[in-house]
Amino acid sequence: MSIALQTCPCQINPSSNVISAPLLYSDCCQPYHDGICHKAANKEANEETDNPNDVKAESAERLMRSRYSAFVLVKPEYIVKTTLSAQQALLDIQAIESWAKETDWAGLEIVAHTPKLGKRHAQVEFKAYFNMPDGLQAHHELSAFVQMKSKANNDARWYFLDPTIAMNVTQKQPCICGSGEKFKRCCGVYLG
Repeated sequence: MSIALQTCPCQINPSSNVISAPLLYSDCCQPYHDGICHKAANKEANEETDNPNDVKAESAERLMRSRYSAFVLVKPEYIVKTTLSAQQALLDIQAIESWAKETDWAGLEIVAHTPKLGKRHAQVEFKAYFNMPDGLQAHHELSAFVQMKSKANNDARWYFLDPTIAMNVTQKQPCICGSGEKFKRCCGVYLG
């Protein structure tokens, strides 16, 4: 069976007994993955064409779900491209790929989604489940996201703020997201 005909990884929740009709990968996260990965491939080939199929996540929760599916399906380029651009070069794509391949993913539970924190931030609390020899384990996290507008076309996109990235940022300098606000009053609230 092809991956497009399977239940999307972000639709599997081992902690819930609710029976519903989960979405297929092709109807859920695949359009996000294909859009970003297509755009990245064109950029590497020095082609500046826009992908008409480029689908952007409409919320921080949707981006979180698509990122989880990218880990399950080992799409490290998607993980990098959906992280705040100021942090992308600091990510270790080989480590992301290795961790994704070595983890026996079991499902995702969205605990809470706070869609609006200030002007451009949101948070998603989630549990990413994985299998270990001694049973099911969960990685429980409260993640922060920022919505940024492109200067070229005023297109707004959500990005993950990675708190594990060590950055030399002072509290009084302009924020790494390009908002024009001081770091301490913008993304620093969520990364500090």
